[in-house]
Amino acid sequence: MKSRTPLVVALAAGTAAAASMVAIAGQANAQPSGPSGAPAAAKAASELVASRPQLLHATSDDAFVQRPVISSGGLQFVPYDRTYKGLPVIGGDFVVVTDNAGKTKYTSVGQSQAIGNLTVTPKLTEAAALAVAKRELKTVSTVEGTKLVVLTTEGAPALAWESTLRGTSAEGPSRLTVDVNALTGKVLSTREHVTDATGTGTGWINGSVSLNTTQSGSTYSLKDPTETTLTCQDAANNTTFSGSDNDWGNGVGTSKETGCVDAFYVAQKQTAMLSSWLGRNGQNGSGGAWPLRVGLNDQNAYYDGTQVQIGKNTANQWIASADVVGHELGHGIDDNTPGGISKGNTQEFVADTFGAATEAFANNPNDPPDYQVGEEVNLVGSGPIRYMYNPSLAGDDNCYSSSTPGQEVHAAAGPGNHWFYLLAEGTNPSNGQPTSTRCSGSGAITGLGIQNAIKIMYNAMLMKTSSSSYLKYRTWTLTAAKNLFPGSCTQFNTVKAAWDAVSVPAQSADPTCDGGTTPPTTPPSGCTGTSDTHVSIPDAGAAVYSDIAISGCARNASSSASVSVNISHTYRGDLRVDLVAPDGTVYNLKTTSGSDSADNVVATYTKDLSSEAANGTWRLKVQDVYSQDTGTINSWSLTI
Repeated sequence: MKSRTPLVVALAAGTAAAASMVAIAGQANAQPSGPSGAPAAAKAASELVASRPQLLHATSDDAFVQRPVISSGGLQFVPYDRTYKGLPVIGGDFVVVTDNAGKTKYTSVGQSQAIGNLTVTPKLTEAAALAVAKRELKTVSTVEGTKLVVLTTEGAPALAWESTLRGTSAEGPSRLTVDVNALTGKVLSTREHVTDATGTGTGWINGSVSLNTTQSGSTYSLKDPTETTLTCQDAANNTTFSGSDNDWGNGVGTSKETGCVDAFYVAQKQTAMLSSWLGRNGQNGSGGAWPLRVGLNDQNAYYDGTQVQIGKNTANQWIASADVVGHELGHGIDDNTPGGISKGNTQEFVADTFGAATEAFANNPNDPPDYQVGEEVNLVGSGPIRYMYNPSLAGDDNCYSSSTPGQEVHAAAGPGNHWFYLLAEGTNPSNGQPTSTRCSGSGAITGLGIQNAIKIMYNAMLMKTSSSSYLKYRTWTLTAAKNLFPGSCTQFNTVKAAWDAVSVPAQSADPTCDGGTTPPTTPPSGCTGTSDTHVSIPDAGAAVYSDIAISGCARNASSSASVSVNISHTYRGDLRVDLVAPDGTVYNLKTTSGSDSADNVVATYTKDLSSEAANGTWRLKVQDVYSQDTGTINSWSLTI
């Protein structure tokens, strides 16, 4: 047996001495794909992007990354991210919308101009940029990371250092992304991920409810048995509530466990609403959500990308009503649709629509649907904090104006909430809901019902880019109504009338309604790919990669995915072989062994990849960690 000398090296993730790319569509003999039409949409979008139409404002240095296809309402939504000279482009994202046959219906592009010839060499050091970014917060507890990006959302494209920080601002808890000009040190942009809303209470609101819990032995916990990332916890120690009798809460609003009863109930009702009304798989779109944590010592509640914190009212009762918890989880839905959390001061009205829809779906007699926000909480002794049918009752504007995008985010929700109410209920509802007035125009508006209203809202969000605004939401919701209800202009005209009524002006990008036709469907196809490009494996050198891009498989990967490899090597024990998922997660296929002297690696490995989205670029990573031999990746295939 040869003596093997291990090589100790530091490797940067994703660095390859050699790589090959294979772009594939699904094949008929593989596992079934996701929703009908997704493979055709992915293929059509790829072809459109490859042609580099002018609407993308692309340069020769731009590259595009296709994300998993989202299916909703008979349409397919294909999101893309953009890079420039290898750097992420903030504001460069876009969405291609197709029918089930792959015919392009709409493109939603965030970037309004080409980047041009931009230097990607910073003058400011990373440390100096981070110091500037930290000054945007009152205190900083954690730095999540700093990276170079190209920013296109704040005027002329600029090279920037982007840092994400956790700490506190003047308003309270903060998770803030700061973009600092990498040439001048000027702060170009800040994006707050902690999205606040105040709300209602605890178990004294919803009364006696059924909860889906998890049992382990003789212990039960407030953990959803299928949406396993959805738990309810004590915010003091982030511990999930558990017990031996599966009986939760005592109806007293100051009890944290009772607060969790309402929060957990609302979250599960929202999950059911998303599935039943919108066809969405959980709040994050992949069958998951976030921990609900009851115990925030503030008259507030917030979502920050990792959790939902629930505070209390001035009577120390925990605020976990349907419209509050539904609102905070609504921020998470917004955060996990194309473009991220809505911009242009639209994020609070977007979340309020999900709070209202959750309350309507739950239809709990102790908290009936009413288009008020926080009515059950009496947060500071003054009743609801927002009124969707008449925002002025809480001091907010009923009507949109040029000042709306510059208002405080909750106040800026007024026009959007008013629009949503008119869309769902109209001006003169016959179901006991309040009447509502127009800001401009005349004539009654007949609502479509809240289920159709939230469906239109959600499908508009699937066209969202990082440059969202009230004006763009007008265009997106009109487009969504036209696509969702082909052959009818009633819904389109109601969307238009509601926007007109709250004074959001018409846009040149607004579609018109001509009736339309029902799009055809395309049967699903498979999810597999192969690379036959040879990649040399250096002796005791850096890892090498061979890539397969899956672009026609709109679902999560399988729990029994298959990876077949054919590698030539005269001492296979030298080799470590890994599969790298599109999100960077590494799955080991083969470890090294100083005693395995046989030739070649020709094997098929089965892996549980069910937590991964199927679409994206999968990488076979191979490294020779001992000296004396070289090898070659001959081919490999992936069936997910």
